[in-house]
Amino acid sequence: MQLSETELLQVQQALRDYEPSQPAIATLIDQDGDLDASLELLLRSQQGTATFGQASLKQVTLDVLREQLCGDEGFRQKLKDYMKNKESTPLLTGLIIYLASQVVLPFPIDPALATLAVLYISKLSLEIFCRYTEPSKDA
Repeated sequence: MQLSETELLQVQQALRDYEPSQPAIATLIDQDGDLDASLELLLRSQQGTATFGQASLKQVTLDVLREQLCGDEGFRQKLKDYMKNKESTPLLTGLIIYLASQVVLPFPIDPALATLAVLYISKLSLEIFCRYTEPSKDA
């Protein structure tokens, strides 16, 4: 999933004064706005290259995010508010802080990782993210 040049500039502008998100912004710039590659790279740099069976660390992380966020009305409302006003620094940083403080992973979720997760979910939409990451009924 790719952020357009305009979207990347918008995020850079909105988060320019939010220091904890700068590693995520730098990774996004290095990866030309590729959210999947950026998330994978940041996870690997923080956690190593662990895999769980056949699933990548990124996929396990997305699965846990789905489990914890798809039914979270507080996150859903904050995301809705942000989607109406994507230039709002307080709304974006509020989402990042909320995700970093509310989601429980097997490792700490820092603001840089939360930044990429928020951008990933907002690019896709929470509804599509929740359906996209839902385990198949065949499993």
